[in-house]
Amino acid sequence: MPLTSTRVLDLSRLFPGPFSTMQLADFGAEVIKIEEPTIGDYARAEETKIDEDSAFFHSLNRNKKSVCLDLKSAEGKENFLKLVEGADVLVESFRPGVMKRLGLDYETLKEINPRLVYCAITGYGQTGPYVDYPGHDVNYTSYAGLLNLMGEHGGRPVIPATQIADVGGGALPATIGILLALLGRTNTGKGQMVDISMMDNVISWMQTTLPDFLVTNEQPERGDMVLSGKLACYEVYQAKDEKWLSVGALEPKFWNDFCQAIGREDFIPDVLAPRDVQDKMKKEIQEIIGQKTQAEWMETFSHVDTCVAPVNSFEDMVNDPQVQARDMIKNVHHDEHGTMKQIGIPIKLSETPGEIRHQAPKLGEHTDEILSEIGISK
Repeated sequence: MPLTSTRVLDLSRLFPGPFSTMQLADFGAEVIKIEEPTIGDYARAEETKIDEDSAFFHSLNRNKKSVCLDLKSAEGKENFLKLVEGADVLVESFRPGVMKRLGLDYETLKEINPRLVYCAITGYGQTGPYVDYPGHDVNYTSYAGLLNLMGEHGGRPVIPATQIADVGGGALPATIGILLALLGRTNTGKGQMVDISMMDNVISWMQTTLPDFLVTNEQPERGDMVLSGKLACYEVYQAKDEKWLSVGALEPKFWNDFCQAIGREDFIPDVLAPRDVQDKMKKEIQEIIGQKTQAEWMETFSHVDTCVAPVNSFEDMVNDPQVQARDMIKNVHHDEHGTMKQIGIPIKLSETPGEIRHQAPKLGEHTDEILSEIGISK
C-alpha cells in the first residue's frame, strides 16, 4: 500500500486529527494512537455504542493500534520518546503550548528524530493573537467570515449540519500537509513542522466569494449569492409527498431543459433576472413541483439533461445505487458483533487502493506489542 512502512504517532482526539490519521491508516500507515490510560480518546464515550466504544470512535479509528502512556509521568515520557525515534509522523491537536510544557514540542523532538514530520492541528494556528483562544467548528467558521454567508436572505446565519472547519479546515489539509512533508523529506532527508489552522483553511475555501470582495470591497449578502439561494435555477423545492428536490440548473442548456420539463418555457430568459423576479419564479416553481411526488419528478427528469437530484435521507443514501456501486458503505468485520457498517474510502487508487483491514482498537490493546519493540517488557 502507498504508506506501508510509515509509522504515525497519533496523540489527537475526537474528530479532526483522527479523521486525518484514518486516511493515512486506510492506505497502509501504521497509526499508533497514544492514549491516556484511564479514559483514552473522548470519542470512545460518545453514543451510540457498538461495544464499550461508540460508533463514532469505531468509524474514525479503524486500522489503528492503541497504546496507553501517561505523558505526564517520567516513565511514560521516556517510552514515548523512544517511540519518536522510530516514527515518521506525529499528529497532535492540543492547544499551542501544551506539548512544550510536556517537553515534547517539535523543537525538542526534531533533535531526537530529524526526519520526523510533526503535524499540529489547532483552531487558530501556532502564531497570532488568537493562539490561546478556545474554539469549536462554529467559532472558526465565524471568524473566517463563512458562517455570516450561510442561510436565507434576510434570515439568521445557519450552522451547517457537518463540521466544515474540523474536516475541510483541519483533517484534510493536515493529511495533505503530512504527505507533502513526507514527499519533501525524500529530497532533503529532513522532516518539518506542519502547522494547520482550521480558521486559515476555512478562509482558503471561499474561492467563489472572497476574491470578489478583495477586488471590490463589497460584502456579499447572506442568501444573495449565485450558489447560495439567490437564483431559482439553484434551489430546493418540496414535492407533493413532502420530500425535496435539489435543482442546480445553472448553465443555459440545463435551465432550458428544466423549464421545458415543468412546462414553463417562459422562465428561460429570466435565469439571471433580479431578485424580485427570482422570488416570483421560485414561488411558481414550488407550486408546480408540489403537484407530484419526489419519485414522480425523478422519473420525469430521468429523461431530461438537467441537474436535478433527490434530497436524500441517510436511509435513502445508503440504498442509493451510486453509493453502492462506489462501495461507500461497507460491511466490516467486528470480533464481537460479526459485521458492522462503516463509511467507505472515498479516494480510489487503481493500483494501491485503500482498505479497511482492522476494527478500531480497544483502549491500550497494543501497548505490550508496541512497547516490546523498544525493549520495554510487560
